[in-house]
Amino acid sequence: MSDEVTRASVDALEMCMASFDDLLGGLDADGWSTQSLCPAWTVRGVAEHLGAIEAMLLGAEPGSMVDSLPFEQAGEWMASVAGLSDAEFLDRYREVLMPRRAELAAMSIEELGRPSATPVGPGTYARFMAIRVFDYWVHEQDVRRPLGRPGHESGPAAEIALDEVHRSLPYIVGKKVGLPDGKSISFTVSGPLERSMHVAVDGRAGLVDGLDSPDVSVSADSTTFVLLACGRIDPEAEIAAGTISWSGDDEWGAQAARNLRFTM
Repeated sequence: MSDEVTRASVDALEMCMASFDDLLGGLDADGWSTQSLCPAWTVRGVAEHLGAIEAMLLGAEPGSMVDSLPFEQAGEWMASVAGLSDAEFLDRYREVLMPRRAELAAMSIEELGRPSATPVGPGTYARFMAIRVFDYWVHEQDVRRPLGRPGHESGPAAEIALDEVHRSLPYIVGKKVGLPDGKSISFTVSGPLERSMHVAVDGRAGLVDGLDSPDVSVSADSTTFVLLACGRIDPEAEIAAGTISWSGDDEWGAQAARNLRFTM
């Protein structure tokens, strides 16, 4: 990562934390108990998960978690807040997030570039923070859609979340969709983010800069595309609603629209 990209990841994470805090601050009891897009979690459960990971990271010096991440500490924090009222929980969440945000803002480029374990393998602390942006942004959308409070669908954090799906497209196309050798596919997202992404299968699926005549083209709005890739929403419902569509090879277009889900 360049210094600019490294700092951008941390800045985008701050945006996510601020946006999510604003959202939580406006919830009533019904809001906290609303089922999120994550089947196992209510809105409060999502907030507990996000707070737990930041509690795990708070005070841990970059470079100190090279071999593994202490997720057991996150579990302990979640257990510690389980019995709190919603108002008490929000206070505890903010007691973690306020110093954590200050900690991140004060980190140097050198610290952010130190080696670190990440949820997708060895990387740098900055790479881990980019994954935190992805996690935070997707979880914010997990909450916003059921609450009927859309927002934060564009900007640097949304772009970083889309980046994570973009770099995973060879795996999605090759393994989940199963596009055969010699075929190609383009994905176009438009509104709130604009991007075209292209994959060709030549022995194996790989990203390419562009395609003159892809065998199939899939189109969706950017938030729907990311949430489908994260398995958060039903592809059949989105196909019926027209929020994802395709042209070209009908069989492979339908296969792609229904099989974007991947796990980081």
